Amino acid sequence: MLPVRRFGRTELPMPVLSLGGMRFQQSWSDLPADQISPESQANLRATLEAAVAAGFRHVETARHYGSSERQLGWLLPQVPDPGRILQTKVPPQADPEAFEAELRLSFERLAVQRVDLLAIHGLNRSDHLEQTLRPGGCLEVVRRWQAEGRVGSVGFSTHGPLPLILEAINSGAFDYINLHWYFIRQDNRPAIEAAIAQDMGVFVISPTDKGGHLHTPSPQLLELCAPLHPIVFNDLFCLSAPGIHTISVGAARPEDLELHLQAVALLPQAAQLLPPIVARLEQARHEALGDAWLESWQQGLPAWQDTPGGINLPTLLWLHNLVEAWGLEGYARARYGLLGAGSHWFPGANADALDHGVSEAELLQALAASPWAEQIPPVLRALRQRVGGQATRRLMDD
Repeated sequence: MLPVRRFGRTELPMPVLSLGGMRFQQSWSDLPADQISPESQANLRATLEAAVAAGFRHVETARHYGSSERQLGWLLPQVPDPGRILQTKVPPQADPEAFEAELRLSFERLAVQRVDLLAIHGLNRSDHLEQTLRPGGCLEVVRRWQAEGRVGSVGFSTHGPLPLILEAINSGAFDYINLHWYFIRQDNRPAIEAAIAQDMGVFVISPTDKGGHLHTPSPQLLELCAPLHPIVFNDLFCLSAPGIHTISVGAARPEDLELHLQAVALLPQAAQLLPPIVARLEQARHEALGDAWLESWQQGLPAWQDTPGGINLPTLLWLHNLVEAWGLEGYARARYGLLGAGSHWFPGANADALDHGVSEAELLQALAASPWAEQIPPVLRALRQRVGGQATRRLMDD
Protein backbone atom coordinates (compact mmCIF):
# COMPACT_ATOMS: atom_id res chain seq x y z
CA MET A 1 0.00 0.00 0.00
CA LEU A 2 1.04 3.58 -0.56
CA PRO A 3 2.63 5.48 2.32
CA VAL A 4 0.50 8.25 3.78
CA ARG A 5 1.25 11.73 5.09
CA ARG A 6 -0.80 13.88 7.44
CA PHE A 7 -2.64 16.27 5.12
CA GLY A 8 -2.11 19.39 7.19
CA ARG A 9 -4.87 20.49 9.52
CA THR A 10 -7.41 18.32 7.73
CA GLU A 11 -5.76 15.49 9.74
CA LEU A 12 -6.53 13.11 6.87
CA PRO A 13 -4.00 10.31 6.24
CA MET A 14 -3.29 11.27 2.64
CA PRO A 15 -1.57 8.75 0.34
CA VAL A 16 1.41 10.23 -1.50
CA LEU A 17 -0.29 9.49 -4.84
CA SER A 18 -3.81 10.69 -5.64
CA LEU A 19 -6.05 9.46 -8.46
CA GLY A 20 -6.93 12.47 -10.59
CA GLY A 21 -10.21 12.33 -12.51
CA MET A 22 -9.43 14.56 -15.48
CA ARG A 23 -8.16 12.05 -18.04
CA PHE A 24 -10.20 8.91 -17.57
CA GLN A 25 -13.61 10.34 -18.42
CA GLN A 26 -15.30 9.62 -21.73
CA SER A 27 -16.01 13.21 -22.73
CA TRP A 28 -15.31 16.82 -21.81
CA SER A 29 -19.07 17.33 -22.10
CA ASP A 30 -21.32 16.37 -19.19
CA LEU A 31 -22.92 13.58 -21.19
CA PRO A 32 -26.40 12.22 -20.49
CA ALA A 33 -26.34 8.84 -18.80
CA ASP A 34 -27.42 6.95 -21.91
CA GLN A 35 -24.43 8.26 -23.86
CA ILE A 36 -21.78 6.77 -21.54
CA SER A 37 -20.35 3.80 -23.38
CA PRO A 38 -19.80 0.38 -21.77
CA GLU A 39 -16.18 0.50 -23.01
CA SER A 40 -15.47 3.80 -21.26
CA GLN A 41 -17.06 2.60 -18.05
CA ALA A 42 -15.14 -0.69 -18.16
CA ASN A 43 -11.87 1.23 -18.58
CA LEU A 44 -12.68 3.43 -15.60
CA ARG A 45 -13.63 0.39 -13.52
CA ALA A 46 -10.30 -1.28 -14.33
CA THR A 47 -8.43 1.95 -13.51
CA LEU A 48 -10.27 2.43 -10.24
CA GLU A 49 -9.81 -1.21 -9.23
CA ALA A 50 -6.07 -1.02 -9.92
CA ALA A 51 -5.83 2.26 -8.01
CA VAL A 52 -7.69 0.89 -4.98
CA ALA A 53 -5.50 -2.22 -4.95
CA ALA A 54 -2.38 -0.03 -4.95
CA GLY A 55 -3.61 2.23 -2.17
CA PHE A 56 -4.83 5.29 -4.11
CA ARG A 57 -7.39 6.18 -1.46
CA HIS A 58 -7.67 9.79 -2.52
CA VAL A 59 -9.88 10.20 -5.61
CA GLU A 60 -10.44 13.69 -6.92
CA THR A 61 -12.55 15.12 -9.73
CA ALA A 62 -14.40 18.34 -10.56
CA ARG A 63 -17.79 19.63 -11.60
CA HIS A 64 -16.48 20.60 -15.03
CA TYR A 65 -14.42 17.51 -15.81
CA GLY A 66 -17.03 16.49 -18.35
CA SER A 67 -18.53 13.08 -17.61
CA SER A 68 -16.03 12.29 -14.83
CA GLU A 69 -18.33 12.85 -11.85
CA ARG A 70 -21.19 10.84 -13.34
CA GLN A 71 -18.96 7.93 -14.30
CA LEU A 72 -17.28 7.89 -10.89
CA GLY A 73 -20.61 8.15 -9.11
CA TRP A 74 -21.77 4.91 -10.70
CA LEU A 75 -18.58 3.06 -9.83
CA LEU A 76 -17.62 4.21 -6.33
CA PRO A 77 -20.07 1.87 -4.56
CA GLN A 78 -19.16 -0.98 -6.93
CA VAL A 79 -15.42 -0.61 -6.19
CA PRO A 80 -15.48 0.04 -2.45
CA ASP A 81 -12.61 1.37 -0.38
CA PRO A 82 -13.28 1.82 3.35
CA GLY A 83 -10.52 4.45 3.58
CA ARG A 84 -11.51 6.43 0.49
CA ILE A 85 -10.96 10.19 0.56
CA LEU A 86 -13.27 11.80 -2.02
CA GLN A 87 -12.70 15.29 -3.40
CA THR A 88 -14.49 17.37 -5.96
CA LYS A 89 -14.07 20.97 -7.05
CA VAL A 90 -16.59 23.68 -7.95
CA PRO A 91 -15.65 27.06 -9.46
CA PRO A 92 -16.58 30.30 -7.67
CA GLN A 93 -19.36 32.48 -9.00
CA ALA A 94 -20.58 36.00 -8.38
CA ASP A 95 -24.00 34.56 -7.54
CA PRO A 96 -23.74 32.25 -4.52
CA GLU A 97 -27.04 30.61 -5.45
CA ALA A 98 -25.59 29.62 -8.82
CA PHE A 99 -22.51 28.27 -7.01
CA GLU A 100 -24.73 26.22 -4.69
CA ALA A 101 -26.67 24.85 -7.65
CA GLU A 102 -23.40 23.64 -9.17
CA LEU A 103 -22.38 22.16 -5.83
CA ARG A 104 -25.69 20.34 -5.58
CA LEU A 105 -25.32 19.01 -9.12
CA SER A 106 -21.81 17.79 -8.30
CA PHE A 107 -23.19 15.73 -5.40
CA GLU A 108 -25.98 14.40 -7.61
CA ARG A 109 -23.51 13.28 -10.28
CA LEU A 110 -21.29 11.63 -7.67
CA ALA A 111 -24.36 10.09 -5.99
CA VAL A 112 -23.00 10.93 -2.54
CA GLN A 113 -24.26 12.72 0.54
CA ARG A 114 -20.80 13.89 1.63
CA VAL A 115 -17.34 14.64 0.26
CA ASP A 116 -14.23 14.67 2.42
CA LEU A 117 -12.59 17.52 0.51
CA LEU A 118 -14.16 20.34 -1.47
CA ALA A 119 -12.03 22.81 -3.40
CA ILE A 120 -13.06 26.17 -4.77
CA HIS A 121 -11.89 25.48 -8.30
CA GLY A 122 -9.76 28.06 -10.04
CA LEU A 123 -8.98 31.03 -7.79
CA ASN A 124 -7.13 32.59 -10.71
CA ARG A 125 -8.11 36.26 -10.38
CA SER A 126 -8.75 38.63 -7.51
CA ASP A 127 -12.48 38.72 -8.25
CA HIS A 128 -12.62 34.93 -7.82
CA LEU A 129 -11.16 35.29 -4.33
CA GLU A 130 -13.54 38.13 -3.54
CA GLN A 131 -16.55 36.11 -4.74
CA THR A 132 -15.44 33.32 -2.42
CA LEU A 133 -14.56 35.24 0.76
CA ARG A 134 -16.94 38.19 0.79
CA PRO A 135 -19.87 38.15 3.25
CA GLY A 136 -22.62 36.08 1.68
CA GLY A 137 -20.20 34.62 -0.87
CA CYS A 138 -19.38 31.09 -1.95
CA LEU A 139 -17.50 30.18 1.21
CA GLU A 140 -20.56 30.92 3.33
CA VAL A 141 -22.45 28.36 1.24
CA VAL A 142 -19.66 25.84 1.87
CA ARG A 143 -19.66 26.59 5.63
CA ARG A 144 -23.37 25.83 5.74
CA TRP A 145 -22.80 22.52 3.97
CA GLN A 146 -19.98 21.78 6.41
CA ALA A 147 -22.31 22.48 9.35
CA GLU A 148 -24.77 20.02 7.82
CA GLY A 149 -22.05 17.38 7.68
CA ARG A 150 -21.95 17.26 3.89
CA VAL A 151 -18.46 18.71 3.37
CA GLY A 152 -15.31 17.89 5.29
CA SER A 153 -12.39 20.25 4.70
CA VAL A 154 -12.33 23.11 2.20
CA GLY A 155 -9.45 24.17 -0.03
CA PHE A 156 -8.81 25.84 -3.34
CA SER A 157 -7.12 25.16 -6.65
CA THR A 158 -5.34 27.82 -8.65
CA HIS A 159 -3.53 28.83 -11.80
CA GLY A 160 -3.25 32.35 -10.45
CA PRO A 161 -0.24 34.61 -9.91
CA LEU A 162 1.81 34.04 -6.79
CA PRO A 163 0.65 37.20 -4.93
CA LEU A 164 -2.97 36.10 -5.30
CA ILE A 165 -2.16 32.56 -4.15
CA LEU A 166 -0.40 33.96 -1.08
CA GLU A 167 -3.37 36.23 -0.34
CA ALA A 168 -5.72 33.24 -0.45
CA ILE A 169 -3.44 31.15 1.77
CA ASN A 170 -2.91 33.93 4.28
CA SER A 171 -6.65 34.57 4.56
CA GLY A 172 -6.72 31.53 6.84
CA ALA A 173 -9.98 30.40 5.22
CA PHE A 174 -8.66 27.24 3.57
CA ASP A 175 -7.50 23.90 4.90
CA TYR A 176 -5.56 22.79 1.83
CA ILE A 177 -4.36 23.91 -1.60
CA ASN A 178 -4.14 22.31 -5.04
CA LEU A 179 -1.32 23.99 -6.93
CA HIS A 180 1.28 23.61 -9.64
CA TRP A 181 4.85 22.90 -8.60
CA TYR A 182 7.26 20.49 -10.26
CA PHE A 183 10.77 20.41 -11.68
CA ILE A 184 10.15 22.65 -14.69
CA ARG A 185 8.11 25.14 -12.67
CA GLN A 186 9.22 25.93 -9.13
CA ASP A 187 8.07 29.56 -8.85
CA ASN A 188 5.21 28.65 -6.48
CA ARG A 189 7.61 27.49 -3.75
CA PRO A 190 6.77 30.55 -1.57
CA ALA A 191 3.13 29.43 -1.65
CA ILE A 192 4.14 26.02 -0.31
CA GLU A 193 6.11 27.71 2.48
CA ALA A 194 3.09 29.88 3.33
CA ALA A 195 0.85 26.79 3.32
CA ILE A 196 3.24 25.05 5.71
CA ALA A 197 2.99 28.04 8.05
CA GLN A 198 -0.82 27.72 7.95
CA ASP A 199 -0.65 23.92 8.45
CA MET A 200 -2.47 23.43 5.16
CA GLY A 201 -2.48 20.27 3.11
CA VAL A 202 -0.47 20.64 -0.12
CA PHE A 203 -1.59 18.73 -3.20
CA VAL A 204 0.55 19.11 -6.35
CA ILE A 205 -1.69 18.90 -9.39
CA SER A 206 -0.92 17.67 -12.89
CA PRO A 207 2.81 17.00 -12.39
CA THR A 208 2.90 14.69 -15.40
CA ASP A 209 0.93 16.71 -17.96
CA LYS A 210 1.56 20.31 -16.89
CA GLY A 211 4.98 19.20 -15.67
CA GLY A 212 6.18 18.83 -19.27
CA HIS A 213 3.99 16.25 -21.06
CA LEU A 214 6.06 13.59 -19.37
CA HIS A 215 3.78 10.85 -20.67
CA THR A 216 5.33 11.65 -24.08
CA PRO A 217 8.83 12.84 -23.10
CA SER A 218 11.32 14.25 -25.57
CA PRO A 219 14.31 12.05 -26.49
CA GLN A 220 16.56 14.63 -24.87
CA LEU A 221 14.65 14.49 -21.60
CA LEU A 222 14.66 10.69 -21.61
CA GLU A 223 18.45 10.72 -21.97
CA LEU A 224 18.99 13.36 -19.29
CA CYS A 225 16.75 11.61 -16.74
CA ALA A 226 18.21 8.12 -17.27
CA PRO A 227 18.21 5.67 -15.56
CA LEU A 228 14.83 6.98 -14.41
CA HIS A 229 11.85 7.70 -16.63
CA PRO A 230 11.06 11.46 -16.52
CA ILE A 231 7.77 10.67 -14.75
CA VAL A 232 9.64 8.79 -12.03
CA PHE A 233 12.21 11.56 -11.71
CA ASN A 234 9.57 14.29 -11.43
CA ASP A 235 7.50 12.33 -8.91
CA LEU A 236 10.59 11.80 -6.75
CA PHE A 237 11.50 15.47 -7.09
CA CYS A 238 8.04 16.56 -5.93
CA LEU A 239 7.57 14.04 -3.16
CA SER A 240 11.04 14.75 -1.73
CA ALA A 241 10.31 18.46 -1.39
CA PRO A 242 9.39 19.72 2.09
CA GLY A 243 5.70 20.44 2.63
CA ILE A 244 4.25 18.40 -0.24
CA HIS A 245 1.83 15.71 0.88
CA THR A 246 0.48 14.20 -2.33
CA ILE A 247 0.70 14.50 -6.12
CA SER A 248 -1.93 13.81 -8.71
CA VAL A 249 -1.80 10.86 -11.09
CA GLY A 250 -4.04 11.68 -14.04
CA ALA A 251 -4.54 8.13 -15.23
CA ALA A 252 -6.37 7.49 -18.50
CA ARG A 253 -6.05 3.70 -18.10
CA PRO A 254 -4.75 1.26 -15.48
CA GLU A 255 -1.21 1.00 -16.86
CA ASP A 256 -0.74 4.76 -16.33
CA LEU A 257 -0.30 4.03 -12.63
CA GLU A 258 2.80 1.90 -13.06
CA LEU A 259 5.57 4.51 -13.35
CA HIS A 260 4.17 6.47 -10.42
CA LEU A 261 4.20 3.37 -8.27
CA GLN A 262 7.81 2.83 -9.35
CA ALA A 263 8.62 6.30 -8.07
CA VAL A 264 7.08 5.62 -4.66
CA ALA A 265 9.08 2.40 -4.36
CA LEU A 266 12.24 4.45 -4.99
CA LEU A 267 11.43 7.21 -2.48
CA PRO A 268 13.87 5.85 0.13
CA GLN A 269 16.66 6.27 -2.47
CA ALA A 270 15.65 9.74 -3.65
CA ALA A 271 18.58 11.48 -1.97
CA GLN A 272 20.99 9.39 -4.04
CA LEU A 273 19.01 9.24 -7.30
CA LEU A 274 18.00 12.88 -7.75
CA PRO A 275 21.24 14.94 -7.52
CA PRO A 276 23.05 13.52 -10.60
CA ILE A 277 19.92 13.89 -12.76
CA VAL A 278 19.31 17.43 -11.56
CA ALA A 279 22.95 18.24 -12.29
CA ARG A 280 22.66 16.92 -15.87
CA LEU A 281 19.45 18.84 -16.47
CA GLU A 282 21.01 22.04 -15.14
CA GLN A 283 24.15 21.55 -17.21
CA ALA A 284 22.07 21.06 -20.37
CA ARG A 285 20.12 24.22 -19.56
CA HIS A 286 23.24 26.31 -19.05
CA GLU A 287 24.92 24.93 -22.19
CA ALA A 288 21.85 25.66 -24.32
CA LEU A 289 20.96 29.09 -22.98
CA GLY A 290 24.08 30.54 -21.37
CA ASP A 291 24.67 31.80 -17.87
CA ALA A 292 23.98 35.43 -18.70
CA TRP A 293 20.52 34.71 -20.13
CA LEU A 294 19.55 32.40 -17.26
CA GLU A 295 20.58 34.96 -14.67
CA SER A 296 18.58 37.83 -16.11
CA TRP A 297 16.00 36.81 -18.74
CA GLN A 298 13.10 37.66 -16.41
CA GLN A 299 14.51 41.07 -15.50
CA GLY A 300 12.41 44.02 -16.64
CA LEU A 301 9.68 41.98 -18.35
CA PRO A 302 6.33 43.74 -18.30
CA ALA A 303 3.20 41.91 -17.19
CA TRP A 304 1.10 40.65 -20.07
CA GLN A 305 -1.53 43.30 -19.24
CA ASP A 306 1.11 45.98 -19.90
CA THR A 307 2.43 44.50 -23.14
CA PRO A 308 1.14 45.44 -26.61
CA GLY A 309 -1.33 42.82 -27.79
CA GLY A 310 -1.36 41.27 -24.31
CA ILE A 311 1.65 39.15 -25.30
CA ASN A 312 2.60 37.04 -22.29
CA LEU A 313 6.36 37.50 -22.38
CA PRO A 314 7.25 35.69 -19.13
CA THR A 315 5.42 32.55 -20.22
CA LEU A 316 6.68 32.64 -23.81
CA LEU A 317 10.31 33.07 -22.81
CA TRP A 318 9.92 30.29 -20.26
CA LEU A 319 8.63 28.04 -23.06
CA HIS A 320 11.61 29.08 -25.19
CA ASN A 321 13.90 27.98 -22.36
CA LEU A 322 12.18 24.60 -22.06
CA VAL A 323 12.42 23.93 -25.78
CA GLU A 324 16.07 24.94 -26.07
CA ALA A 325 17.25 23.25 -22.88
CA TRP A 326 15.32 19.99 -22.84
CA GLY A 327 13.49 19.69 -26.15
CA LEU A 328 9.99 20.08 -24.68
CA GLU A 329 8.46 20.98 -28.04
CA GLY A 330 5.19 19.13 -27.63
CA TYR A 331 4.56 20.75 -24.27
CA ALA A 332 5.51 24.19 -25.57
CA ARG A 333 3.26 23.75 -28.60
CA ALA A 334 0.29 22.96 -26.40
CA ARG A 335 0.94 25.84 -23.99
CA TYR A 336 1.63 28.29 -26.84
CA GLY A 337 -1.73 27.40 -28.36
CA LEU A 338 -3.53 27.88 -25.05
CA LEU A 339 -2.34 31.46 -24.64
CA GLY A 340 -5.21 33.62 -25.76
CA ALA A 341 -7.59 30.65 -25.84
CA GLY A 342 -7.76 29.59 -22.19
CA SER A 343 -9.35 32.65 -20.52
CA HIS A 344 -8.15 33.19 -16.95
CA TRP A 345 -6.64 29.70 -16.83
CA PHE A 346 -3.90 30.67 -19.32
CA PRO A 347 -3.99 34.47 -19.50
CA GLY A 348 -2.39 36.71 -22.08
CA ALA A 349 -1.64 36.08 -25.73
CA ASN A 350 1.02 34.18 -27.64
CA ALA A 351 3.44 35.79 -30.08
CA ASP A 352 1.22 35.55 -33.15
CA ALA A 353 0.48 39.28 -33.02
CA LEU A 354 4.15 40.25 -33.32
CA ASP A 355 4.61 41.80 -36.80
CA HIS A 356 0.85 41.29 -37.32
CA GLY A 357 -0.75 44.09 -35.33
CA VAL A 358 2.08 44.62 -32.85
CA SER A 359 5.25 46.14 -34.29
CA GLU A 360 8.73 45.39 -33.07
CA ALA A 361 9.08 49.04 -32.13
CA GLU A 362 6.03 48.84 -29.87
CA LEU A 363 7.36 45.71 -28.23
CA LEU A 364 10.80 47.23 -27.71
CA GLN A 365 9.20 50.20 -26.00
CA ALA A 366 7.49 47.84 -23.55
CA LEU A 367 10.83 46.07 -23.05
CA ALA A 368 12.74 49.21 -22.15
CA ALA A 369 13.72 47.80 -18.74
CA SER A 370 14.92 44.44 -20.09
CA PRO A 371 18.64 43.84 -20.68
CA TRP A 372 17.58 41.48 -23.51
CA ALA A 373 15.22 43.83 -25.32
CA GLU A 374 16.92 43.52 -28.71
CA GLN A 375 17.16 39.74 -28.53
CA ILE A 376 13.58 39.04 -27.42
CA PRO A 377 11.69 39.77 -30.68
CA PRO A 378 13.87 37.26 -32.65
CA VAL A 379 13.41 34.73 -29.84
CA LEU A 380 9.64 35.14 -30.07
CA ARG A 381 9.66 34.72 -33.85
CA ALA A 382 11.75 31.57 -33.59
CA LEU A 383 9.44 30.14 -30.92
CA ARG A 384 6.39 30.96 -33.05
CA GLN A 385 7.98 29.25 -36.03
CA ARG A 386 8.83 26.17 -33.99
CA VAL A 387 5.70 25.61 -31.89
CA GLY A 388 3.02 27.97 -33.21
CA GLY A 389 0.40 27.40 -35.81
CA GLN A 390 -2.85 26.52 -34.08
CA ALA A 391 -4.93 27.30 -31.03
CA THR A 392 -5.23 24.60 -28.41
CA ARG A 393 -8.45 23.67 -26.68
CA ARG A 394 -7.98 23.95 -22.94
CA LEU A 395 -8.36 20.86 -20.81
CA MET A 396 -10.48 21.76 -17.82
CA ASP A 397 -7.82 21.98 -15.23
CA ASP A 398 -7.09 20.35 -11.92
